[in-house]
Amino acid sequence: MSSVAVHRSGPTRTRRDVSRSVHPRRTRPGPLRLTRRGRVVAVLLLLILVLSLLTLLGPHSAASGEPGVPVRTRTVQVGPGDTLWDVAADVAAPGKVRETVRQIEELNAMSGPGVRVGQQIAVPVG
Repeated sequence: MSSVAVHRSGPTRTRRDVSRSVHPRRTRPGPLRLTRRGRVVAVLLLLILVLSLLTLLGPHSAASGEPGVPVRTRTVQVGPGDTLWDVAADVAAPGKVRETVRQIEELNAMSGPGVRVGQQIAVPVG
């Protein structure tokens, strides 16, 4: 027969001590930390969400199924030194030059009042 000798050095562990070592005390998790790549991904996802919402909820076309009121126009060629204000002043009623400039920009789908020499633009008549 064989026998086994057990040598105990140090304090003995109770059942309570063993359970504490197996299940350490729960601590509150630290703040969430993102890596640089994580921050880039989070920003891109937020950007995609915002752009999607703007696309879905943004302004819609206000066009109707009915035709608009036709505007009688004539074509004018821009000469050297002419500005859109000069062209509008030639065809506008007194005191209505600013409104005519806006109307010419709208008729010709212009983003601003800039014109080039030789450019053909439609201007309202009467």
